[in-house]
Amino acid sequence: MKFIVQWNGLPSAELSVIERFMKTGGKPPEGVKLLGRWHATGGLHGVAIVEADDTRPLATMALEWGDLLSMTISPAMTDEDLGAVLAADQAARK
Repeated sequence: MKFIVQWNGLPSAELSVIERFMKTGGKPPEGVKLLGRWHATGGLHGVAIVEADDTRPLATMALEWGDLLSMTISPAMTDEDLGAVLAADQAARK
């Protein structure tokens, strides 16, 4: 299953975030596949798309960065998946 990961950090955490990211590469824990990650220019926030079969490694990822960043992790759907759900809903309403 795919998830949208959004993070925000306080300016006071910037140096610590940079240090940890440079040391670890921001590599997600085992069980989480990073599909893409984007960082805001001039800010300590961004978004990633990850894939995981289990939410426990996602919780691990949030805990690994929780002292420096606040994270929101939400399930994600592709346009195709959402379209199938919408089509089924429309068909059920007829």
